[in-house]
Amino acid sequence: FLSVTEELVRRRAEHNNCEIFSLEEISLHQHEIEKLEYLDKWCRDLKILYLQNNLIPKIENVGKLKKLEYLNVALNNIERIENLEGCEELKKLDLTANFIGELSSIEALKYNIHLKELFLVGNPCTEFEGYRQFVVATLHQLKCLDSKEIERSERIQALQNYPEVKQKIREQEQAYLLNRAREKEEAQRRMQERKDKKQKQMESKLGFDSSDSLQNKENHQAEGDREQETWRTVEDDEEDRRFWEEPTPYTPESRLETHRYIEEKRRAKDNIRESKKREKPLQTLVTAEGKVLNVNVPKLHFSLKDDEENNQIILDLAVYRHLDTSLLDVDVQPTYIRVLVKGKPFQLVLPEEVKPDSSSAKRSQTTGHLVVSMPKAKEIILAKQKVSTSIKDSDCNTLQKNARSGQVEKLEVDPSKYSFPDVTKIIQKKEQIGQGPIRLQPEMITETKKSYVDFENNEDV
Repeated sequence: FLSVTEELVRRRAEHNNCEIFSLEEISLHQHEIEKLEYLDKWCRDLKILYLQNNLIPKIENVGKLKKLEYLNVALNNIERIENLEGCEELKKLDLTANFIGELSSIEALKYNIHLKELFLVGNPCTEFEGYRQFVVATLHQLKCLDSKEIERSERIQALQNYPEVKQKIREQEQAYLLNRAREKEEAQRRMQERKDKKQKQMESKLGFDSSDSLQNKENHQAEGDREQETWRTVEDDEEDRRFWEEPTPYTPESRLETHRYIEEKRRAKDNIRESKKREKPLQTLVTAEGKVLNVNVPKLHFSLKDDEENNQIILDLAVYRHLDTSLLDVDVQPTYIRVLVKGKPFQLVLPEEVKPDSSSAKRSQTTGHLVVSMPKAKEIILAKQKVSTSIKDSDCNTLQKNARSGQVEKLEVDPSKYSFPDVTKIIQKKEQIGQGPIRLQPEMITETKKSYVDFENNEDV
């Protein structure tokens, strides 16, 4: 069974910097808690405690919470009111939709002199004849019962008829407790039947396996593997249908049984999912023959651009914007690039051989994209300016020799041999005069140009 743990309490105490000794309010609803403990030792200063929608069968281990003012244990499996005498400051108690049939147990609340509001809606005891009169007459300090204010006249009338009402309540209570005893026996029998049925199923499977010969096993193994998942699903559906359609009384046992059944199914699904993960084959990135494959397991958009101007190949990979860079691993090889995104491989064969050592990887601060620049292994000669088609043979030979030697030499052209007029000198340069508050400063412009290390002025642009 699940109980209150220190880790759970600290996690729910975020508003108090995870400190639990000085905690005044905590919400532990919908945590499938089956036993209430430790809170009276860890959180002595609690004033508000929310425990609704759990599986708590008994109010316990809250008696030392002297400052507790509001306790909410709605939608649990509580059958009687007890162990609240020590909660001296208790003002509001919510027991909505539990299984309280022992109505006389409310007499334990006489000691909670500050109790003003009590909620018992949805409990079996509310169907008893004279329920409200009994509660009003028993707890004199109450101001409100089940969201309805208690009038003075109502209390006087309840006190006048108290002996008769009390006798009626006792009789109905006894009848209810006898019925509950039968329900408990029925629930015990049903649980035993389920256990026996499971045991028989296990034995029949084991018996079939032991009596089956090795040859039959080999023959049936292939089709068994194929049909196993489908058969399991059909069997599960049939079991689900029987479980949910079978009429059962609404009792603490049936509620607990339903929770156990759902938990069992969830675990079985998790186990199947885990086994499938383990059985999943490793992604093939390079074939046995050494052929590199294109793979995109993370399913990311990408673009591969051939930057001829800078003689490089650029890969733009649309990595998730908020993904931490430590979860990326880039590996550039001469013929392909591999990027691991959270362990999932992205691999792409490159159209041309590149230099891995000169490659660089950067991430965009706005989009999060990964941009990998990979210089090509084959260098090309780029002219700085356009050259006329009539180039001397000697110049071509010089270019070929330089290319063989690996040196890149930029061409120089005689301006006197231009076949077109120089349009840059048509208008004479005038002195720049600032107008208004803005003053042009040529000196500053030249300085900014010098600050670019890789800046290269291109006359054609």
